[in-house]
Formats: sequence, structure tokens, C-alpha cells
Amino acid sequence: MFPKYIFPRRHILQFGLGALMGTIALAGAKILPLNRWAQAVESLNRTFAVDEKLPLKDRSIAKGLIYGAAGRYGDLLNTQKLADCFVQECGMLVPEWELKWFAGEQPLRPGPHQFDFTRADGMVEFAQANGLFVRGHTLVWHLSLPDWFEGIVNSQNARRFLVKHIKTVVGHYAGQMHSWDVVNEAIELNHERDDNLRKTPWLELLGSNYIDLAFRTAAEADPHALLVYNDYGLEYDRDTDESKRKAVLKLLEHLKARGTPIHALGIQSHLQGDATDFNPDRLRRFLSDVASLGLKILITELDVNDQKLPVDIEVRDRIVAGVYEDYLNVVLDEPAVIAVLTWGLSDRYTWLSQFNPRSDNAPVRSLPFDDQFNRKLAWNAMARAFDNARNR
Repeated sequence: MFPKYIFPRRHILQFGLGALMGTIALAGAKILPLNRWAQAVESLNRTFAVDEKLPLKDRSIAKGLIYGAAGRYGDLLNTQKLADCFVQECGMLVPEWELKWFAGEQPLRPGPHQFDFTRADGMVEFAQANGLFVRGHTLVWHLSLPDWFEGIVNSQNARRFLVKHIKTVVGHYAGQMHSWDVVNEAIELNHERDDNLRKTPWLELLGSNYIDLAFRTAAEADPHALLVYNDYGLEYDRDTDESKRKAVLKLLEHLKARGTPIHALGIQSHLQGDATDFNPDRLRRFLSDVASLGLKILITELDVNDQKLPVDIEVRDRIVAGVYEDYLNVVLDEPAVIAVLTWGLSDRYTWLSQFNPRSDNAPVRSLPFDDQFNRKLAWNAMARAFDNARNR
């Protein structure tokens, strides 16, 4: 029933069907004027034509880049077309939930002294069987911590828990991971600290050195993986984004100065279809500043939020595609950018449906493939951006 590139039988038997995103009637939605969107009018006039139908992974490889996407174990296991789509289009797979401390129905850390690698192992085996790189996401984050964490982890044992977690998880996959998001979202401008560090449980228990500790521990557990600091809110021409870019750059400079084994910055790139304040020059300067530190750059969680766009699918898809193409044309102009990863592959499985749904209840259309796994204009936009990118 399952081709050899799906999952080993022991994984198939352990999990039931994943939930599918429902299709909702497109009725009663309010349509705002097109000049509400920065790229709307221009995008409506683009053809988004591509010369060939080569998969995105082939187009990216031709330029020395990696294209991939995030996915979830149950979705890949139970949806044949999604698995086919990953194999055809992607050069890298990112387990969306399976390597976080606690996410989904079967957590990686079910107890203080327990690790359950079942789902993550299934994802890695799927990737390896089909020649895909794998990224680890994420080792240290202020979210997705299990319920038992608060009552057990304290200032006396926090270092031991952090080190054991990283050594165990990274060590389990040593030599198998392209890269790890070692620390995720450690900057928060509103937490009133001079260094702009987020007041996470790890910061409160271990102090600011927890970031350096995490990277050194990961490097010891797997000397060959690319180690990444990953964050969001870095893309637009806003005071908050500019301040965050400065804070992230300051953190990276600090880590490099002290010899922390950090290799790359991950820019999440959750873009907004209705944004009117994208400044290519400012973003290029930031990317250049990061590259000047000797760091690579990965676009790690790319998607386009269509929450405030018109309900009309043709109009909406053109705006979303324009955002993809314009953004990628800028970031791929920086040679230090080595990978582009969308946070999902098909509209059937996107976190935006749950966390940023449309007020008109229309299905979200934020990714390169629609909910039937057909290529959309967003796919064309990405293909064009890869075709036009400079060689690495």
C-alpha cells in the first residue's frame, strides 16, 4: 500500500489519521480596495511565467541552494500525495513538531528523564530513504516546554537538564542532521533588558550565558552539524523590526567575539500579504552585516499570511506570489543565504489555519501548493526567484 519511501511499518502501525483542514464556503467576505496592499496592483499584472516545470529542489540546487519545507509526522504518514510532493520538490525536511520538547500528541520529552524519538526517527528515516537533508528544530525555546518542567527544573538543576537534553537529542542524530536551530527566539524588545534578551525560563534560571552553553553543548554532541540561531520579526521597514535587527546583530557579534560555535542565522520570514513597508535596501544591509561576521543565513520558516487579503482566489494568489518573489529576489541576492525553507508545503497543512485564520472563514492559501497539492502561483514565484538567483 505504501511505497518504500513512505515510512517503516513499525511507524505506520503506531499512529492514526491526522486531522485535515476543512474546506469552508467563500461567502460574505469583505473586500478592501486593492491599494491597501503594497504589491497588489503590480502583482496582478505579472505573468509569473516559468520556462520549465523542474521541481523547486532542482532549481535551487542549480544555484548552490537548498530548498525544503517543514512537515509533521502524521501528515506525511497518512497523506500519500503530501509525501510524494516532498520527495519531488524538496531537498530538505524539517520536522515541525517532532524535535521540540513538547508538541503534538506524542512529545519528545514525556517525562523529566524520558525521551521518545519514535516520530522524529520516522521523519529522519523518511528523509534518508529519499535523499533529503534534515534540519533539527529546535533545542532551546521558551515555548513548547512540557507541563512537568516548571515544577521540576530550578536554578540548581537547570544546567544539568539543558545539557542532558541537548547531548541526548543531538547525540541521537549525530552525523545525520544538516543543521540545528540551537536557540530559537531569544530576543524580545519589550522585556526591558539592555541586551534585549527575552525573559525565558532558561534566562531566569541560568542567566544570559545559557545561549553560549547551548551552542557549545550542541557542537560537542555533533561537530559536523551547522548550528543556527533562529528568530522572527527581521524583515520589514518598521521601527520594531529595525530595533530587532540591531539586537540580533549585537547578539551575534557577542557570540562570535567569545568564540561561541555558531555558524548561521535563521530568519523565519513569516511574511504578511498586506504589508506596505518592505524596504529591500535595509534588509540587504542587514544580511550583509550578518555575512560579514562569517555566518551563513537560512530562510527557515517562509510563508505568506493572507489573513487580510481579498477572498477572491485569483487576486489573493497573485498578491501572495508577488510577496514571495519580491522577498526572495532580495534575500537570494546575498551569497551567504544557503537555504530557503517554507513552513509547510501545502495549504492543507499550515499552522496559519489554526493560529491566523481568516475572519471570513475562507481557506488559507499561504504556501506553494494548494490543499489538493497542485502548484500555485506562489510555486511559480519561488521557481522564478531561484532561476534568477546568483550562483553560490
